[in-house]
Amino acid sequence: MTSVLVIEDDATTREVLRRYLTRAGLDVTEAGTGTDGLAAFGETAPALVILDLMLPGVDGLDVCERIRRHSDVPIMILTALGSESDRVVGLEQGADDYVVKPFSPREVTLRAQRLLRRTAPRPVPDAMLSDGDLVLDPAARTATRAGRELPMTAREFDLLAFLLAHPEHAFRRSELLRQVWDWDFGDDSTVTVHVRRLREKIEADPSRPRRLQTVWGVGYRYRPSGSAG
Repeated sequence: MTSVLVIEDDATTREVLRRYLTRAGLDVTEAGTGTDGLAAFGETAPALVILDLMLPGVDGLDVCERIRRHSDVPIMILTALGSESDRVVGLEQGADDYVVKPFSPREVTLRAQRLLRRTAPRPVPDAMLSDGDLVLDPAARTATRAGRELPMTAREFDLLAFLLAHPEHAFRRSELLRQVWDWDFGDDSTVTVHVRRLREKIEADPSRPRRLQTVWGVGYRYRPSGSAG
């Protein structure tokens, strides 16, 4: 049975989420503090983490960052209404999705199922993807630049592989959410944050990107390093 770790300090919220997630066929482990959540993560190796940002002691952003150091497990953050800066920071720390409180437990469950489907093993393309010194191996799910492996989350790898496989094509953020995240809904800032993180890894000067370019009024495109302009 697929395991989910819920790290949330409110016992009522944990109970509601546990009921809905269990009905969906998921095995739920609960933790009420950041410290307990990190310990439970190490013990249970869950397939998904649902993480409240407002936790006593070790806060949710710190928990997210610590988990992301060692694992590509999908992380869904729970954040208070209006805390846009917290949502963006959470995404920058490696979260894959967020839900704003107060939320529908059914929506959380549906998003959790979609995250789990998106990170399930998929058919592996045969072809390597490359652009100059940048090489992606879809089978091994590794990316190297000038022979050095780049640390990437699963979602970062998927986004880069998709763009690299469609050079010079300008994609809207909403298109990338559908193609890479498999979401028909979601905040476009999710894409923006992932692009920013990728630029820090593949661009010589992230502030002046030459490969992963912004197309103003549209979204993003990948321009191969040998292209003019």
